[in-house]
Amino acid sequence: MKYNLKNMMALDLYLTTLNQNDYDAIADQVEGKINYIMPLMSWDLHSHNFIKQLQFAQREQDILKVVHLGEKYHWQNDIQSIFKQNEFEALLLTDHEQRIVWVSNGFTEMTGYFKKEVLHKTPRILQGAETSLTSKKRIREKLSTDESFSEIITNYKKDGSPYKCEVKIFPLKTDETTHYLALERQVS
Repeated sequence: MKYNLKNMMALDLYLTTLNQNDYDAIADQVEGKINYIMPLMSWDLHSHNFIKQLQFAQREQDILKVVHLGEKYHWQNDIQSIFKQNEFEALLLTDHEQRIVWVSNGFTEMTGYFKKEVLHKTPRILQGAETSLTSKKRIREKLSTDESFSEIITNYKKDGSPYKCEVKIFPLKTDETTHYLALERQVS
């Protein structure tokens, strides 16, 4: 080889693609004999993919939790289609009185509130000075219709910083509405 392989970007990835004969042919091009495990030099590539896989797995766990709750409470809603048709970063489940009974890990990441800090409280804990009275009124009115809806509202993180949040709320029903599922994501 024309160049010294020790300076090759992602050398560890390249070396893992070689069979033993190909490796033996270039082993002297890498600084010294490699009789040890190479340190991972392309960690950024690996970690980016690993984080995406973890986020996907966590999202799937959150969906499964809601599906399990749907079976427990005998909701008639098609829970899977709600998740297939809507984007979200966080999930929030309230009872009929709008007290929080469960939040996803994404909720903690988005708001800074731990689950135990918000359980049995209402989502109003996220509201503050810049939360529009009009938005709050529309949400109350739409909740009373027991129909799904979407609203953009200014919420506040635990540290007091405001953020715009798209909230899609789905009434979860048996013969009547027993819970509300909110799918939330930050918007610009």
